[in-house]
Amino acid sequence: MKNDKILFPAGFEPSNSPVFVHNEIQINATPKEVWDWLTNAPTWPDWYFNAANVEMVGHKGDRLVKDSVFKWKTFGNTLQSEVKEYIPNERIAWLALGTGIKAYHAWLIIPNEEGCKVITEETQHGWLCRLGKVLFPKRMFNYHQIWLEGLKAKAEAEIN
Repeated sequence: MKNDKILFPAGFEPSNSPVFVHNEIQINATPKEVWDWLTNAPTWPDWYFNAANVEMVGHKGDRLVKDSVFKWKTFGNTLQSEVKEYIPNERIAWLALGTGIKAYHAWLIIPNEEGCKVITEETQHGWLCRLGKVLFPKRMFNYHQIWLEGLKAKAEAEIN
């Protein structure tokens, strides 16, 4: 049986992190169709308003792969992210570093009869994320849900 839980590295477990958010959605598309959109990071700004200036670093392709590094802007901050976990059509996670923030963002794709359930979880450390949690307590949850809804729309459009 596959592990249907997010696997956080030491220090990033939800219980050890000042900021944690969990979102999930049912997508009526195959895990591969979801994966194709999720790993095509340069297209994120086209369908998720909170992603901008996505640039692959030291990698000529447009797809995230194991150990990919990418720079991007989200929540008004420029981050450098590195893919740390990569199992095609199943799970991907990256470590993100920026001024006042160190985050671990993970995605899990679980096949089911209707297509798949997608779970995303993120934990954060740093002064900026603590400030954001106080000033905008639901913002990350709400924006991640919008990201999931955009992913759902793109993946389901592939089969319609």
